[in-house]
Amino acid sequence: MYSRNGKYAVCFCLAFLFISSAPLFALYNRYGIPDSSEIRKDLIETWFEAPLSSVRMNRPEIRENSVGQKFQIRLEESEDSFNIFVAPYARIEVDIYSDKGRSTELQDVFPGDGAGSWLLVRDKKTGAPSSIRYYFAADSEVFVQFTPASKTAFADFIIYGLYASRGVPTGLSFSRFYTASFEEIVKWTSGMLPWQYTRIHTDGYHASLQMIYYIRQKQSSILYTEDAMYDENGESVYISTGEARPVQPEEKNKQVLSGAGFLKWIADGIIEPLTGGKSKREPLLMQTVSYKDTGFQGVLSQKYNLSFSLDWVRNLATAIYSVRTGRNYLYNESGVDVTVEPFAAEITSQGIRNLSGFIKDSGYPATALMPLLYVLAATEPETFYFAAIRETDRRSPEVKVFNECAAIFPYFDGRGHFKCAVFKDGLEIPFDEFYSRYCKEYVFLTRARCTEQFFPD
Repeated sequence: MYSRNGKYAVCFCLAFLFISSAPLFALYNRYGIPDSSEIRKDLIETWFEAPLSSVRMNRPEIRENSVGQKFQIRLEESEDSFNIFVAPYARIEVDIYSDKGRSTELQDVFPGDGAGSWLLVRDKKTGAPSSIRYYFAADSEVFVQFTPASKTAFADFIIYGLYASRGVPTGLSFSRFYTASFEEIVKWTSGMLPWQYTRIHTDGYHASLQMIYYIRQKQSSILYTEDAMYDENGESVYISTGEARPVQPEEKNKQVLSGAGFLKWIADGIIEPLTGGKSKREPLLMQTVSYKDTGFQGVLSQKYNLSFSLDWVRNLATAIYSVRTGRNYLYNESGVDVTVEPFAAEITSQGIRNLSGFIKDSGYPATALMPLLYVLAATEPETFYFAAIRETDRRSPEVKVFNECAAIFPYFDGRGHFKCAVFKDGLEIPFDEFYSRYCKEYVFLTRARCTEQFFPD
């Protein structure tokens, strides 16, 4: 069972408060991010093209653009490269916890990876440029970068370590990006790069937040118990047999649920206000995967249910979709499976490698889950996901089985920061904890629309 609250000695809460209050995600100005293009026009000779020995002589500078936005120009060195930042002004709220309690301080900073930051990376030995990076999102792990080639610059679009686009020829010289505004690069690459993956709407998640809030309020009344759920009559039964469960004294005034029963409880919170009744047990157990009889998995499947949680989340999402459309669907007719493949490659400690992407009846590698959920939150707002986890017993021969499941709610907060609420076995757990446990596994997602008419028992 997971801990409800983590304990930390010191917690830093960073909130970038930019000058502009314009909405996020449209073009420049409408993006609401500071623009340094006019400042960069005066930095080419002294910073961008000067030898390292000369650049080292430059002191950090603070300049303002024509609308009064401040930027700091500075040098930072690493072992093999040196970086030139043109970074916008921001104020950071720092919450510090100590024996005396919590204190909050405001600090003036120029974050090198804040929205509106521009970064030039140059080789330390030769001085040649390696890349230019534009940070445009509230999350610093989302950016676009350009690398030089003989006659053109190539573009990369990166979201949380995965390439949504990689090595796209722009037809423009690399030096054009020394002075290009963010508005210009969006215009130049509008047909090349997947900007739609990062067009977020901070006010588009009301139903998501309401469902998250309600589940959080109810989780203290949920008692996790293996193989437990409530049937269509509200009676506590075993998932495996459908037989009634004897109610124990400690279960009084509690919702007694297994991990799968908890997901059904969420689904019923959507279904019951629309139909007046809860979902039935039998259709949720309908098998959605077929195995080869001669294969090892097929032989095991004749004795064990290897696809339990996968079947469960597919049938739950289909039940919700059927109720909302007024027509009964089988899972393979409903389109509830998430099968999108927005990424081509990933950045690893060993370098860049191709990404396997979606695999039928297996899902996605957990390493792709965070960037995938970011894209889904942007392209499918007000949607949550039932997740089935495929775990592998890596003894020889390997056994792959779907037993565990969760509900995941990705969204963007009012500042445009990506958030992800994960509920498993009746409790909310931090995404990092969920990832740490299942980072070597596969996760299958099915989708369901969020609703403000959400009333589980």
